[in-house]
Amino acid sequence: MRRLRNIFLVLFLVLFCAWGILQVVYYSLALDPPIVNEIPPYNSHQYDGYTVCEANWYGQNESGLWEAYMHGEAYERGVIFGRLAEAQIVSQEASFIGQIQKLIPSESFLKTLKYGVVWFNRDLPEHVSVEMQQEIYGVSKAFSDDYDFIGDKYSRILNYHAAHDIGHALQDLSIVGCTSFAVWNQYSEDSSLVVGRNFDFYMGDEFAKDKIILFMKPDSGYAFASVTWAGFMGVVSGMNEHGLTVTLNAAKSSIPNGAKTPISILAREILQYARTIDEAYAIAKSRQTFVSESILIASADDKAAAIIEKSPDRLDIYRPNDSRLTCANHYQSETFKNDEVNLQNIHDSDSEYRFERLNQLLESNFPINPRESVEILRNQKGINDAELGLGNPKAINQLLAHHGIVFQPEKRLLWISTNPFQIGEFVCYDLNEIFSDDNPLAGSLAIDSLNIPADPFLNSPGYQKFILYKELKNRLFDNIALGKDIEWNAGLETEFIASNPESYITYNMLGDYYLEQGNLEKAKHFYELCLSKEVASEQERSKIQHNLAECH
Repeated sequence: MRRLRNIFLVLFLVLFCAWGILQVVYYSLALDPPIVNEIPPYNSHQYDGYTVCEANWYGQNESGLWEAYMHGEAYERGVIFGRLAEAQIVSQEASFIGQIQKLIPSESFLKTLKYGVVWFNRDLPEHVSVEMQQEIYGVSKAFSDDYDFIGDKYSRILNYHAAHDIGHALQDLSIVGCTSFAVWNQYSEDSSLVVGRNFDFYMGDEFAKDKIILFMKPDSGYAFASVTWAGFMGVVSGMNEHGLTVTLNAAKSSIPNGAKTPISILAREILQYARTIDEAYAIAKSRQTFVSESILIASADDKAAAIIEKSPDRLDIYRPNDSRLTCANHYQSETFKNDEVNLQNIHDSDSEYRFERLNQLLESNFPINPRESVEILRNQKGINDAELGLGNPKAINQLLAHHGIVFQPEKRLLWISTNPFQIGEFVCYDLNEIFSDDNPLAGSLAIDSLNIPADPFLNSPGYQKFILYKELKNRLFDNIALGKDIEWNAGLETEFIASNPESYITYNMLGDYYLEQGNLEKAKHFYELCLSKEVASEQERSKIQHNLAECH
């Protein structure tokens, strides 16, 4: 009975947190593509290790980060981006399908949900601009024919852009836990704006390996840089040529009940068409979204930062009284701060803990520079340097981030992390130089002299232990959630504990395993050990206590 409940929870979680992916895999509604002017076929060639097509180019730098430069009209730049990144697009879709099939082996169960998803998505194009539809339609042409039986390419990729929203809607299930900050004036080493963020959106280790720094010079609006992945034209972290930055942080949301503008597409619109905080706010006000989100905006024109707090039915902006701003996963504005849902989220989740820890780290490092910002984003300890174990959602660095990024908007500088997570080298780019040339030559645009070295943790025995911990944790997950037979013995159990002894997750997994096996004595032992560690949230603690009660 417990295994059935676990399987149902996994099915439910994956269905909604990866809603866009599930539609990529199974349920795309056949949406009418936008009207476009077809373009002639373009030839591409190799230059200095990069693939070049009509002054657009794509390639991988020495740090392992993919770089792309795109310009032109919406449909054309989408088509060319798709052609240049086709190998990554095909590979990523295949990995998504493989992951979903691993987690949800029952196609018959998924098919029963088809009509509900089709109904949900019926109005999605009404909430996406024609420009974005055309760009997405262009890039969709690079998707594999192998999955056309699932749905047409345009529908698959358009729906995929909402995956981020549903992950954030269920952030209380520990799918995401992004943390960000901005400092300026007396809190910044040179008084200019410094912005840092971790994008803790986890869809498996393979998901983040091919992240792309995209430099886009569209035919309308402003040129911008964003951190993305192959085939994804929305924005989760980015800065435009005028020094306006956009980063997204989840807020507590209910399960969406109808399609609106995906939050990443709203963020893209802000990045492409706003110079100031007020302009960003006006764009946010003009769009309906179906999840709640904190959008941290920093503006070189304003020499300040603010948080646009948006829900499906309300909107406000939080401007700090001081020259510092911190953001986790709860709201701070007058409209939302005393809202019952927000207060419950603060009580139940790890958001406030990370918020307090972030403020503590900032205060101990003032005035802040980019290198110190990176160190803050990499911090794995709790409040007052408490030991949390590796991968605890209470940590600023949960060892699962798709990327970490630091901006200096007034200088147009940004630093983006390389694999893995945010502990790899941070590579620096200068948008002043990149966008001063109409068509920069293919080749890495990074400024090597300003790169920030990898975290020493990456080459430590502790990181090797973490790799072992993840492998053994995944093995236990396969048994607990999916009912798969696994190899497990006393030796592996000892290795698992030794690989991450301070993490409550270690003992929670073992408690779940032995509860599933019917060994109540051992399950009770591990749940009690689990509760003696720093548990991520009250919601998580309640689940553990419930399981412990089953052992009596």
